[in-house]
Amino acid sequence: NKKKKKKKRTMKATSLLFLPCSGFVVVHAFSPSGWMLKRKNLYPSTTARFDNEPALFIDETHNSVSEYYGKTLSTSDDLKTNACCTAGAPPQHIQDCLSNIHDTVKSKYYGCGLTIPDEMDGCTVLDLGCGAGRDVYIASQLVGPKGRVIGVDMTPEQLQVATDYQDYHAERFGYSNTEFYKGFLEQLDELPLEDNSVDIIISNCVINLCADKESVLKSCKRLLKPGGELYFSDVYASRRVPQTLKDNEVLWGECLSGALYWNDFEQLSKKVGFADPRLVEDAPITINNDEMKRVIHEAGQGQLEFYSATYRLYNLDQLEYDCEDYGQAVIYKGTIPRHPSTWYLDKHHCIEANRIFPVCGNTYHMLKNTRFEPHFDFVGNFDTHFGPFEGCGAKGLPFTQITTTNDQTKGACC
Repeated sequence: NKKKKKKKRTMKATSLLFLPCSGFVVVHAFSPSGWMLKRKNLYPSTTARFDNEPALFIDETHNSVSEYYGKTLSTSDDLKTNACCTAGAPPQHIQDCLSNIHDTVKSKYYGCGLTIPDEMDGCTVLDLGCGAGRDVYIASQLVGPKGRVIGVDMTPEQLQVATDYQDYHAERFGYSNTEFYKGFLEQLDELPLEDNSVDIIISNCVINLCADKESVLKSCKRLLKPGGELYFSDVYASRRVPQTLKDNEVLWGECLSGALYWNDFEQLSKKVGFADPRLVEDAPITINNDEMKRVIHEAGQGQLEFYSATYRLYNLDQLEYDCEDYGQAVIYKGTIPRHPSTWYLDKHHCIEANRIFPVCGNTYHMLKNTRFEPHFDFVGNFDTHFGPFEGCGAKGLPFTQITTTNDQTKGACC
């Protein structure tokens, strides 16, 4: 899920057609008819250079991560923390999809959350840091034969597993709609991906492993269709991680020391054009490995906390940086599959069916100008502005903290 290589790269692409993944508009331009599983090689010659990081540092990071996930780790049991492990059982429809996926693919899964949004049928989905392809093959089933799922990863060993089982899954599903490319997430422009061609981009605990995160987010903005979304899980820190910890290859490979300070992430998202990042769910990360705890403590960072969190970032140019009140509301019809009573847009918007639900202008756009529009009735317009939307824009750590007092653990939302 999280790998990258050297300046000169050999990119191996395997193509399969599949429905667009969760959270994006149905793409009628892609049709599975006539598509065949095929493999081809790409040989980019450009050298990796970015404004924010020296090329040598980026290359070293690529090599270190690729080595860690390609050779050091054999299965998810080899991880030293729970940062790259998804807590809790997935919903039933995801479990049903998982039952159709080969055990070898599942054993190579390293993720920190559920990156499969609702309403994916017929979508084009891009999985960044797809690893052995577990989430690609989940999405393949949800987008269906009219959808398309594209996986990108930089680790040859992981991609080999993904491509080895393409034919197995195509036969199992009854269609082939997946394709895999070897490449760096910072250099998505070198892959055969059209601008504004993707409905949903997913990524599972990978972007934190990239040295140039701004480049990754910019590419996501460029590739998404208007109204499309980046729906991804990753690791975030309660404060900026010092360089001494970033230099630790194991902490970086375990998705910890490459984590962005949460506020830096939100500001970076806004900088590249995702004006209103929405937190969907989060959980604290525990470090049970004594050596890892010692390294962090000796760096003077004993109070540094890490969280896994799922965000959704919409490609909507109409969004404002703050939630503003225009007197609008929506009424959920209860028609999103598996959500007849309530549906969560994000952690702070649980929308009950058949009830008037006041919303800010941004939430109005997120429902009106995306694939979710058929499931809502809309009240109001943007003619009159009433000021900030009450209750929005609270500052402070957005994640649910775990504190221990008198041996009792409780959650506190700040």
